Parts: sequence; structure tokens; C-alpha cells
Amino acid sequence: MANQQKFSHKLQKVAGKIQQNRYMSAISNGLMSTLPFLIIGAFATLFSALAWEPYQNFIAPVKGIIGLASTMTTGIIALYAVFFIAYRLAQAFDKDPLVPAATALLSFLIVTPVETFDKVRALPLQWLGAQGLFVAMFVGLIAARLYIWIVDRNWTIKMPDGVPPTVVKTFSGLIPAVLVALVFVIVAGLFMQTPFGTVHDFIYTYLQVPLEGLGGSLGALIVALIIMQALWMFGIHGAIVTLAIVKPIWMSLDLANLDAFQAGTPLPNIIGLAFWYIYCNYAPMLGFALLLVFLAKSKQLRTIGKLGLPGTFFSIHEPLVFGIPIVLNPLLAIPFVVTPIICAVLGYIGTNIGLLPAPIGIYPAFGTPIFALGFIEGSWRLAAAQLVLIPISMLIYYPFFRALDKQALNKEREAQEQLEQQQASETAASPVIS
Repeated sequence: MANQQKFSHKLQKVAGKIQQNRYMSAISNGLMSTLPFLIIGAFATLFSALAWEPYQNFIAPVKGIIGLASTMTTGIIALYAVFFIAYRLAQAFDKDPLVPAATALLSFLIVTPVETFDKVRALPLQWLGAQGLFVAMFVGLIAARLYIWIVDRNWTIKMPDGVPPTVVKTFSGLIPAVLVALVFVIVAGLFMQTPFGTVHDFIYTYLQVPLEGLGGSLGALIVALIIMQALWMFGIHGAIVTLAIVKPIWMSLDLANLDAFQAGTPLPNIIGLAFWYIYCNYAPMLGFALLLVFLAKSKQLRTIGKLGLPGTFFSIHEPLVFGIPIVLNPLLAIPFVVTPIICAVLGYIGTNIGLLPAPIGIYPAFGTPIFALGFIEGSWRLAAAQLVLIPISMLIYYPFFRALDKQALNKEREAQEQLEQQQASETAASPVIS
């Protein structure tokens, strides 16, 4: 037990460092800040590209207008990402975040190539959307951190007392912004002398594509699930820690699917954040909660199940994880880790053989109900698959649930017997009044 506690403490420290790391948090929170724009763009794509001929004929006059919302959100998501990632990092260093974020956006535009089409100079959307996401992450972190480093050395313009705060902030950020922009001008110029031509080409070819290939595999998803569920077993929020690492990769895969869906071409990826949400994040705990509510003989487990069941429809699992508890519970370790993996494998096989469609890549808002999520991701078959996985999850959990229920029931009976014996003793010891 002592060794287990030591290991748990060390694991919590490592997970805590990952979760509290300023740079990882900036990426995770920055991408989370893009959620409103992703949802707007995703639904615009869904409404404009829904494959139903009568509907397409109906929206034909305004289809281009509907598509504008998608083009200006998911189509240029890298612009939003670089701004918010830099914004969050500046906040983490207790700096006013607006000018560093705007400077990072400028830096990203500096390294993004301008091309000429029919004598018109333009920024290609290719590098402003999903393909530019990794560059956006690097530029957001580097530009903001460099800005903070310069400010910490007081390389700023000091304004006299009495000057309005807005003017003070503007001029104090002038020198850092100029120096950061100069650095990225030099970087862009250096890459122009290489065979790649741009930072985007280099990052996309040698980092983003290999990481997407690795992160988009079933094996990578299984590893992520094992780590995620194992962390939960030790009382650590496994989703926050794991998604901080894999979310950028999975999000870029989803955005590629969304672009393909809008273009009417085959979806290139199976695995992504949407896949994880659909197959791994609902059915396993919902199946366990249903066992607790309808089959548990233990009053304690049945009560906890009733309290936790409503939340599982909306991906809220903490009442069960900490109420049963699942944390540090060896009886539930195997099904807790294995069930989402089996659901993921079944979903992957079903998609691979054509039984199920790949998710179109909509970034779901937290709390989207299980059945609605499948429809939002493009097909009633995905919604049906979510429901089918619930009884499968119940079967996996069942033998472990029975052992847990028996254990809890025995404890309740022992507690009841002790209470009855105590009451009998108190009754026998009470004086008889005639």
C-alpha cells in the first residue's frame, strides 16, 4: 500500500507538471478559445454541404452566402489559434495579453507566403486553415515568449505620468512588437533561401504530416486511452492531461475531414477528436451507470448510480469516478481501461469496412448529448452506433460490477448487523421503569 501511494504521488506530480506547464496550457486553452468559431464554421459547413438533393436545391440561391461563415472560421482557423495561444501564454506570465497576441498574429502573417493569382496578390487559405495549424502553435508560443522576454528586460518606451493607460500600453509594446516582427522577417527570409521556400512547407512536410499519420492511427488512440484512463484511476483528470498533448493533432485531422466534407470529397481520416468523443467518451460510463441503477442490490451503489446517470448522457463522469469510487479501485481497473478501447476498436473496424461513416469533424461543444452528437457528426448511423455500444459496455463491466456489488452489499449487511446489535445492547442496558 505504501509503494502504491508513493507511485500515485509521483504520477500526480508528473501529470500536474504537464497540466500546469505554461506552454502546454497555452496551446490547450488557446485552441479551446477557438471553439465558438469552430462551431460556427462546422454548422455552416453542415448546412451548406448536407447531401440531400431537395435540400440542396432549396438552398442553391444562398449556398455561397452560407459558406462564408465556414470560410471565415474553420477556413482560417490558424489565425484565431495563433492569436489565442499567444494571448493565453501572455496571461500565464501575468502580462497584458492583447499586444503580444496581436504581435503573434502579425508574425504568423509575416511567415505566411503571399501569392499572385491573375495579377492579384493574396494570402492562400491553404496555410490559414488546418494546414497552418502547427505553424500557428509554434509562432504563437515563440512570438509571445519573445515579447515577454523583451518586456521583462525593460526594453520599452516609458511614458510620463498622466498619460492615459491606453497610450501607455500602446507605446510600451512598440519596441517589443518591432523586435519580434523583425525576428520573424529574418526567419521568413532565411526559409526563402531553402528548397522549402516557407516555414509552412517545412513544418507541414516534416512535422505536421508525420504527426498526423502517427496520431491518426488506431494504435496511437489506444495508447492515449490507456494513459488517460490510468491517470483517472489515480485521481488525475486524465482527459485534461492527455488531450493537452494530442488535441492539436486530432483537431487538425478533424479540420481536414471538415474541409473534405465541404468540398464533397471522401473524408481522409477516421481517427480524430470527434472519433474519440463519439466512441470513447459516452457509452462506457453510461453502460456502467445503467448497471448501477437497474441491477445493483447495494443501496449505496444504486444511489450513486442514480446521481451519476443523468450526467453520463452529457459526458460528465466525475460523480461516478469519485463517488463509487473508481479511483484506486482494483475491482474496476480492468473494465475502466478496457471498455473505451474496445468501443474505439469496434468503431474503427465499422468505419474501415464501410458500415459506419467517418465523423465529418465537427468540434462538439462540451455537454452535447450522446445521441445528438452522432447526428451532428453527419449520420444517424453514428448515433445508432453510440447506442449499440451501451449494452456492449454493460456486458464488459458486468462481471466486475457483480463483484463490486457483492462486496458493497456485504459491507451494508455487516453495518446493519452491527447497528442492530448496538440497539439490542442499549435496550438491554436501559432501566425498566414500572
